[in-house]
Amino acid sequence: MNAKNLDPKTVASFGDEWSRFDQSGMSEDEAEKVFKEYFAVFPWHTLPDAAEGFDMGCGSGRWARWVAPRVGRLHCIDPSEAVEVARKKLAGLGNVAFHRASVDEPEIPPNSQDFGYSLGVLHHVPDTAAAIRSCVALLKPGAPLLLYLYYAFDNRPVWFRALWRVSDGFRRIVYRLPAGLKHAVTDVIAAAVYWPLARLSVALEKLGFGVHGIPLSYYRKHTFYTMRTDARDRFGTPLEQRFTRVQIESMMREAGLREIRFSEGAPYWCAVGVKAE
Repeated sequence: MNAKNLDPKTVASFGDEWSRFDQSGMSEDEAEKVFKEYFAVFPWHTLPDAAEGFDMGCGSGRWARWVAPRVGRLHCIDPSEAVEVARKKLAGLGNVAFHRASVDEPEIPPNSQDFGYSLGVLHHVPDTAAAIRSCVALLKPGAPLLLYLYYAFDNRPVWFRALWRVSDGFRRIVYRLPAGLKHAVTDVIAAAVYWPLARLSVALEKLGFGVHGIPLSYYRKHTFYTMRTDARDRFGTPLEQRFTRVQIESMMREAGLREIRFSEGAPYWCAVGVKAE
């Protein structure tokens, strides 16, 4: 693979992560709930019959298992060994094709896809704007692209952003650890940080308090398995970038997307745009 827009250490990290967290430990109810959160703004009603599309950075196939039954054909694309995890998990779905490939060498022709999505992936490549352009190039005119990019806490107060900077300093230590130790440390983070804050949010919400401002309150309705997965993703990944809503919209427009809409709820930021005719 001679692709330029990827970071080899990050690719290897995700291969290890999705081999360990293949999402088999997540209940059907929670998996469906998370899927609906990420796809809340996706325009399913606009897709043609037997639509063909792509999952860029498919990982273990956790989104593809919900998307594939709704469409005609789905291309699962990932540069890491995680694509083999997805191949096994989705073996019962006959309309899924698997490509071990990168965003800039996706192995499917341009202007051929009726839809696409890339969730939690393109902030982990060196040039996110170029990666969005690569995704848009695969779409037919009028086709939608759904993106989820890590947000820069632009809807949060100053103290929240300062707290993130402290955690990011810790991330820069954790991601350098050997794989086994990295998993152990991120499990501790899930148990000692994610879980208590999630439970605190539950308790306060029951008392009638708003919990949006509490860090990690998003996890109050999710299981510890999801917390472990996301702690590994957050602290164990070498390359991470964050973008404001304005920056994301600008990159999408520059890539040729129009009719851009953002989900107003967590996770931030999910956005969909349509390729210009």
